[in-house]
Amino acid sequence: MPKEKNCLIVRAAGRQLDLLRGEASRIAKGSNVDWWIDQAEVGTRFCFEDTKAKESFALACDNFGIPCQDG
Repeated sequence: MPKEKNCLIVRAAGRQLDLLRGEASRIAKGSNVDWWIDQAEVGTRFCFEDTKAKESFALACDNFGIPCQDG
C-alpha cells in the first residue's frame, strides 16, 4: 500500500492510546486529511494521508513522552 509510508507505530495502551487517538483526530482534522489505525506486531499503527500530519503526530508523541517509530 503506498500510504504506508505515512504511518507511525506506537507502543501505548489504555489512557495513553486514547490520548493519541484524540490527538491524531485533531491533527488530521486540522490538516483536512483522513487517518486510520491498524494493529501492528509490536504496537498500534497510526496512518495519515499526509506526511505533514504524520510529522505533527510524531511531535505530539514526543511531547507526551510516548515512543514512536516509522511503520
